Amino acid sequence: MKKSILALIIAAPLALSLTGCVVSVGGDDGHNMTSDFENREYTNRKKISRIALKSSIVDVTNRLGVADFNETYEKEGDTVRVLFYRTNRIHKDGLTTRDECTYLYFVNGELVETGQGGDFSRNISR
Repeated sequence: MKKSILALIIAAPLALSLTGCVVSVGGDDGHNMTSDFENREYTNRKKISRIALKSSIVDVTNRLGVADFNETYEKEGDTVRVLFYRTNRIHKDGLTTRDECTYLYFVNGELVETGQGGDFSRNISR
């Protein structure tokens, strides 16, 4: 009987001290975030490649959803709207920047041009 009580006295603190231990293997290395971005980028590239010039902005936003960035302004009496969708990772910081996007340039609600986001300011003068 004394041996059982002694074993219990020694085993109980050891057992209680191990109850909070958790081992996580490969869960927090940023891989899930990278995969999500890669999936989104691929999906956006695929959808954008199927959009024809002169498509309406309503049709495009229904297909692609909310843009990562957008601009709206007037130019020579026309309403210009530019939507930016993430399509390729350049910086491994987890943030989306315009140079990682493809822009879709609409004039009066009609798609007239697409291109790489970093080229937007150089190609289109406001």
